Amino acid sequence: MRNRRTSMLVSAALLSGLIPLSFAPTATAAAPAKVATDATAHPVAEGGTAHVRVAVTGTVDRPVTVAYRTTPDADHTPTDGTLTFPAGTPSGTSRTIAVRTLRDGVAETAETIPVELTVTGAEAPADTPTVVIDAHGLPYLNPGLPVRKRVADLLSRMTPEEKAGQMTQAERGALATPDDITAYGLGSVLSGGGSTPARNTPEAWAEMIDGFQLRALSTRLQIPLIYGVDAVHGHNNLAGATITPHNIGLGATRDPEVAHEMGELTAAETRATGIPWDFAPCLCVTRDDRWGRAYESFGEDPALVKSMETVIQGLQGARDGRDLDRGDKVLATAKHFVGDGGTEYGSSTTGTYTIDQGITEVTRQELEAVHLSPYQEAVDRGVGSVMPSFSSLDILGDGKGAVKMHARADMINGVLKDRMGFDGFVVSDWQAIDQIPGDYASDVRTSVNAGLDMIMVPYAYGDFHRTLVAEVKAGRVSERRVDDAVSRILTQKFKLGLFEKPYADTAGIPGIGSAKHRAAAREAVAKSQVLLKNKGGVLPLRKSQKVYVAGSNADDIGNQSGGWTITWQGSSGDITEGTTVLEGIRKVGGNRVTYSQDASAPTSGHDVGVVVVGETPYAEGFGDVGNGHDLELSAADRAAVDKVCGAMKCAVLIVSGRPQLIGDRLGDMDALVASWLPGSEGDGVADVLYGKRPFTGRLPVTWPRSEAQLPINVGDASYDPQFPYGWGLTTKGAAPERGAHAAVLKARQLVQWKVGQDVRMTEAVAKPFAEADHLLLTGRYTRALAKLGEAYRAA
Repeated sequence: MRNRRTSMLVSAALLSGLIPLSFAPTATAAAPAKVATDATAHPVAEGGTAHVRVAVTGTVDRPVTVAYRTTPDADHTPTDGTLTFPAGTPSGTSRTIAVRTLRDGVAETAETIPVELTVTGAEAPADTPTVVIDAHGLPYLNPGLPVRKRVADLLSRMTPEEKAGQMTQAERGALATPDDITAYGLGSVLSGGGSTPARNTPEAWAEMIDGFQLRALSTRLQIPLIYGVDAVHGHNNLAGATITPHNIGLGATRDPEVAHEMGELTAAETRATGIPWDFAPCLCVTRDDRWGRAYESFGEDPALVKSMETVIQGLQGARDGRDLDRGDKVLATAKHFVGDGGTEYGSSTTGTYTIDQGITEVTRQELEAVHLSPYQEAVDRGVGSVMPSFSSLDILGDGKGAVKMHARADMINGVLKDRMGFDGFVVSDWQAIDQIPGDYASDVRTSVNAGLDMIMVPYAYGDFHRTLVAEVKAGRVSERRVDDAVSRILTQKFKLGLFEKPYADTAGIPGIGSAKHRAAAREAVAKSQVLLKNKGGVLPLRKSQKVYVAGSNADDIGNQSGGWTITWQGSSGDITEGTTVLEGIRKVGGNRVTYSQDASAPTSGHDVGVVVVGETPYAEGFGDVGNGHDLELSAADRAAVDKVCGAMKCAVLIVSGRPQLIGDRLGDMDALVASWLPGSEGDGVADVLYGKRPFTGRLPVTWPRSEAQLPINVGDASYDPQFPYGWGLTTKGAAPERGAHAAVLKARQLVQWKVGQDVRMTEAVAKPFAEADHLLLTGRYTRALAKLGEAYRAA
């Protein structure tokens, strides 16, 4: 039935902490003797022989016997006997029980044979090992049939409880026991941010997930799990993975091919560890820099977000899903539907959050033009799953007021599925249905009836399963709705090839954090750097110059990677492999580079200073302005800027997930660079600083003068920012290309050069300049040129 691993390899999957078994000698000689098996379940094809390995560990100071037996039935040859381990047997010694199954040629579901063990002289295993005879001969197991026929056949065989299981997703760390996967027939398990195996290695991830998968394949229908993670900028939970720039940086590249390549890289590194499903990309259109998730957005312009959705093909491959079963592709998730980037400051009701998970108040026209359009693009690209937003949506004039997105049937069923034609499945966000008003049963039926197909209930998976079954039996959730949900989930599992290849294909592990992947991420970093000011041509640096480097983010891999790196919130320090900005500079400048984080070292004798400042990591509402964060540089960063820029020519690099307020010091800075959150490849920053690559990045969001201006976005009636949307000086020569697009780019350069490298920005320049950048993205070149002409005349 399946290209399944041998029992020995499956047992390796369980040794990730699911079963306390080790065949190696124990470290403590006096440890009491224990008996353990290599796995709780031993899959075997009908007619094959399963081998159950039994081992004794610890100090065997008296004889240990293990009597075994199976109950006679028509599916196997009954077996019984006794295994003996004499006193003095070395720890880790094992014996094997062979269970021979019989072939009857009848198509049937999986069957389970318990192997009963009676142990004397040692502690017995906690679980009874089983032999699982694979399901066989049934239409849904035939890879030669169309997916729709396989889905229909499988669905027809499922009980209400099995269907509810497929709609249930649990967090790995919250499983009371891994056997709950079998007991509830869970359809999915996830790792939340920072939820990793004890050994955070590619091999340990694969072993852990294979162990979970084995539990799923111990059910009668053997429907495989689909395991999911938030790989939002590379396989970011995994130590040593390639950490790519966050979306805000990718948006700054204005290069759809870069987004596609980062999607490919992420998919390859993620699938190699056994994970076929990624909760990415975020298609939010960020409209307020105070939002703690602003860096998860490609930018404030829906046209920019849509242009970067090439990342979906990077993750999934072909639009029709034919590549999903490859070992280097994953199912993508468009999130968070819809309007999460437009929540109003002060509207959040979640803890101390100020804007995240708040209320998006919009007209129908604004909803369609700004927030919905990226989702139609995602649907057209064949995205396999969609995740609704925690936020509430208040469409002015519809009479409904603010309603949680997880409860909006008009948007999920009506707009996403019916009008847009989305045929994948909808998965809830983390415990999000709990925020719907009403009791738990009401939360379940409201969300499922609204169109949610799988519910992320990390801790309450048992409660959800029981409640959904009860709601269906009571008729408050229709069987038709459940069948639709399960069909959507099963369709993607079949497309992913999980029924044929349920276990991890680790052939791609050597590519994780490889030189090839890091080189691709390095190029993305270089293209993401936005040169905002360059008075006197301070940049690019020359190798011969003596460079003084300072600032809190110059030599901190954690800070330059941001949130969602190894842990949910991220952290400062040496948290994963990579190259810091300072290390990248030193590779070029060598011993001509001086580093002093707080700028306390003497400044004399240097030609130029590079001060790398900005934010420390955060994620989601914990990063909201007003929730322990602001948009100001820290006192230490301000002091470093003041000292270095007061002593020499200086370039200031801002490593952050959003613009920082620097207007009061801008006049003292000769050069200013928005570096965003570049990830693990700081060499990419050094590449543009030293001119190996030109600066070509452009602002994906408007850079405000003050917090009082927020929210401020391209197209606003009043628009007077520090730097407009789309701004970005270049150290590249005139583009040789011809055509309308090239003409617009040349006109942009003319405006920026007339404004000056020291940036004398006015509203008369900023507003048409930003609008031209939006028009360029939408292909309206004539209008873009007219706007740039207006900006040029005002400069």
